[in-house]
Amino acid sequence: MASLLDMRRRIKSVKNTQQITKAMKMVAAAKLKRSQDRVTASRPFAGKMSEVLGGLSGKVAGEFSHPLLDERGDDKYLIVLISGDKGLAGAFNANVIKAAQAFLKDNESKSSSMIAVGRKGRDFFKRRQVQITDEYIGLTSSGQASYADAQNIANKLIAQFTEDTSIDKVFVIFTEFRTVLSQKPIVQQLLPIPKAEQSEEVEGGIEAEYIYEQPASDIFGKLLPRQIATQIYRGMLESTASFFGSQMTAMDSASKNAGELIDTLTLNMNRIRQAAITKEIIEVVSGAAAA
Repeated sequence: MASLLDMRRRIKSVKNTQQITKAMKMVAAAKLKRSQDRVTASRPFAGKMSEVLGGLSGKVAGEFSHPLLDERGDDKYLIVLISGDKGLAGAFNANVIKAAQAFLKDNESKSSSMIAVGRKGRDFFKRRQVQITDEYIGLTSSGQASYADAQNIANKLIAQFTEDTSIDKVFVIFTEFRTVLSQKPIVQQLLPIPKAEQSEEVEGGIEAEYIYEQPASDIFGKLLPRQIATQIYRGMLESTASFFGSQMTAMDSASKNAGELIDTLTLNMNRIRQAAITKEIIEVVSGAAAA
């Protein structure tokens, strides 16, 4: 049986850990609020940009050709995996890694390589002999993912896609933030940029019409690379908010579990103290009876 001193040391250790988890929860909550605001602000722009470019690319099909729109084969995939740089965030990293594993398994007949954004995803797939062509570490850990970082990734990705004609499709895998308790891994095709399958419509069934003055080559030459950067940026923001939401939830659960453990250890310590006192009383009484 543990001594009274050992129980006191264990209680002190758990209390110190509880203070750390409470502090991490507060930090994650503060960063989550900022990250959530950035996600909310970015979604309408990213969604509308995809909608407009998808509609335009469908309308100019056959009239205009661009490397980021041209369909290729379906044999070689490049995956952009956005994961976390740190742990202690519940199942956040495990879920996005499982989504990547499931995608690779469903497409095991394809030749797949990966660009890792985040340390956890890179470390996991590096040990499993997945070809990692590039890696970006520390971009989202502080909660300050920037558009400049996303644009840098997009520029290198576009250059790799256009120069290496053997790459047929590019996918991005990230975690979409829904609520603090709900995040969902998403697999989205980046390249070639998907075309709208049906004509966009507004209320009343009227087909949307776009009026533009510049030639299609000028418009798409500027907007298509920006579309890739925007989608990567959105994935980074969504993943950052999901990370802090998962971390806040995990640290809250850890703090509550630490409180329950402290109560249990305190109860055991009181029992040990009571047993020691009872033993001393018995020894005193036995000594007096013997005298």
